[in-house]
Amino acid sequence: MTNQVGIDMNSDSDSDELLQYNPNRLLDTLIENLRLKNDAALSRALEVAPPVISKIRHHRLPVGASLLIRMHEVSDLSIRDLRYLMGDRRNKFRISDKQFKPKEGATPGASSDQQS
Repeated sequence: MTNQVGIDMNSDSDSDELLQYNPNRLLDTLIENLRLKNDAALSRALEVAPPVISKIRHHRLPVGASLLIRMHEVSDLSIRDLRYLMGDRRNKFRISDKQFKPKEGATPGASSDQQS
């Protein structure tokens, strides 16, 4: 099966390059598909500050969910294809159970700014 970008997603002969996290491949593909000139034009199209694109390119900032959704809206590529271009091959996302546990000593429903 070939995705919208022309990558064979069922191929077992993927090179190591396609399996590694590489946001530059994602950004370069977006620039090419949207027929943009450079990263500054991409940042305008995605409505983010230019340093965000630079930090993603230099692996100092991950591609967040909101930016991934914005890329999907602008490019009409599926989220799966965008993740594949970036090197993310996970089929499921699991959220840590620690994110939903209350902090130690906190009582549920109590607010620290309540007055007696």
